[in-house]
Amino acid sequence: MNLEGKLLGNRYEMIEKIGNGGMATVYRATDKILKRDVAVKILRDEFTTDEEFIKRFEVEAQSAARLTHPNIVSIYDVGVEDNLHYIVMELIQGKTLKEIIVEEKGPLPWKWSVNVAIQIASALETAHRNNIIHRDIKPHNIIITEDGIAKVTDFGIAKAVSNSTITAFGTTIGSVHYFSPEHARGGYTDAKSDLYSLGVVMYEMVTGRVPFDADTPVSVALKHMQEEPEEPIELNPNLPTSVNKIILKAMQKDTTLRYQSATEMLRDLRKSLKDPDGDFVEEEEYDPTAKTQKINTDMYGNLLDDEKENQDKNKKGKKDGKFKSFIKRHKALSIFIGLILLFAISLGGTMAVLNITNPPEVAMPNVVGLSKEEAQKEIEDAKLVFEVSSEEYNKDVPEGFVISQDPAYMENYNKVKEGSTVSVVISKGLEKTTVPNVEGKEKNEAIKMLEDANLKAEVVEETSRTVEEGYVISQETDPDSEAYAGDKVKIHVSTGTGIKQVTVISVVGQDEATAKSNLENLGLKVNVTYQDSNSNNGKVTKQSIEANKVVDEGTTITLTVNKVAETKNLTVNINVKAITGGYTESEEGENETATTQSKTVNIKVNNETRTGIDKNNSNYSVILSGKDGESLEVTVTITNPNGSTVYESSKTVVIGSQDTISFS
Repeated sequence: MNLEGKLLGNRYEMIEKIGNGGMATVYRATDKILKRDVAVKILRDEFTTDEEFIKRFEVEAQSAARLTHPNIVSIYDVGVEDNLHYIVMELIQGKTLKEIIVEEKGPLPWKWSVNVAIQIASALETAHRNNIIHRDIKPHNIIITEDGIAKVTDFGIAKAVSNSTITAFGTTIGSVHYFSPEHARGGYTDAKSDLYSLGVVMYEMVTGRVPFDADTPVSVALKHMQEEPEEPIELNPNLPTSVNKIILKAMQKDTTLRYQSATEMLRDLRKSLKDPDGDFVEEEEYDPTAKTQKINTDMYGNLLDDEKENQDKNKKGKKDGKFKSFIKRHKALSIFIGLILLFAISLGGTMAVLNITNPPEVAMPNVVGLSKEEAQKEIEDAKLVFEVSSEEYNKDVPEGFVISQDPAYMENYNKVKEGSTVSVVISKGLEKTTVPNVEGKEKNEAIKMLEDANLKAEVVEETSRTVEEGYVISQETDPDSEAYAGDKVKIHVSTGTGIKQVTVISVVGQDEATAKSNLENLGLKVNVTYQDSNSNNGKVTKQSIEANKVVDEGTTITLTVNKVAETKNLTVNINVKAITGGYTESEEGENETATTQSKTVNIKVNNETRTGIDKNNSNYSVILSGKDGESLEVTVTITNPNGSTVYESSKTVVIGSQDTISFS
């Protein structure tokens, strides 16, 4: 079904389909209210037939929507219309990490890979602190923006899928190549499962391949549970030892030997950038007593039911032993009956005290997403105390419904003492606000203005030649437009020009080559012009930018250099005989011997006569002088004794370009 052009929720206009996934089709859309582009995920039809899944999906999506972190794709809205269940989220321009790995066709640079892993671990740290486990960390769910920022998407969604009866359709969510061993065997998954998957992602980044592969998903899952991976350093010898150890620790099959939190893993990842071959990764040893303790107690240190039953039996046995001894010492029937009654009264009183001081545990219900009335009934039916701690505006949770509860519901550890208080936060629904104009404001002032308007600021730093460092260049949501309280407004803040600044030095008086070298070493471009001079040949006399002025790297500076012109000679050859024929016939007749005529040769240079001489019909040469590069116009005229012109010709020549010119 093509939804291009459809308007969802009377707000989101579907523009174009941009992707397909295992559980949803993704569209680029425009938020008509906030006037921004967003990504909208439409759940596939097979998921929408399962009511249990839909309920879990909405709860998990709403939980994930509360996560705010620069490395987590923000969820803006969750809704349903005409049986179309959708999530509205931040639109990211970039490529998935999987696309980058495939394009690279080999290992990625280890420092780049560690930086990406740090960003993913930072996102997981925030999610885990909010009791949200991803359960589907893989390169396909990590988007690298055009600025090189890693963004993790689909938080909390995998949990809704994996706990739903939708698995009956045979749909596989996630990729078994990145499953933890406990995930692969269908066991309990927690924060350490996400860290295992992150270890697999790192393995693939630094080696170019996944640690376990086979023809079928089942075979891959078995390898995760049974086989040890080949060390990444054996596939990539350039990998530092610390990074190799971090990956192997994250991928330990026993959860007690892995990193116990994203914070621990972050610490080692950051150390690896500073000390790549350092020996700081702690390798835990297997401790069976620690595991037994975990089996016999819950996360709060309380004994589990089977352990308490064993201890109760031991206590009862001790009581029975004392009672039998008492009977042997006191055989009288009246005393025996009296002591039985006394013991019964004493035991009853003891049990009453125990019930008051150590009440039994009950299962705490999950009431997030329920109406206030439904939540109160669920909590009181579980013999707990219902309390409304506060009411808040929330664009994702309808008015009168539960936003959160304290203690938080945890799927596998949801036992609390009977009579405990469960505090809930109730939604007041949507609160609208007006977006302030923060362009041109100082960053902290802009953030405060947005917070005062019940909005959140998302700062994007970028260089600017026109806006001073620390001030807002622009905002992505138009000023004075209407928004919902809690919405994010992206503001672009200037980090300055981003260009290195250079202090100009004085090079006046230096020779041309030295001055040019000194300025270019500062990162400046140099242009040279020359001026005629009779002194300081080759020395800089002037610079276009004065000393001590601060300019951008790459700025062009013009130097004026003195240039003393050399004097060079030019020889002018005039072949008079060839020009005049060398003789004239006498009037007596053609058989008479020719008589030699005298000719006058005149040479003019730039309209000034340089020389004039009588010359018989022969060759004649004259040497002219001028400055190197000077342009001369040389005119040669030859006249008869009677003054008539026999020959006239002109040539233009540049002194230094040639040594001789000829007229013939």
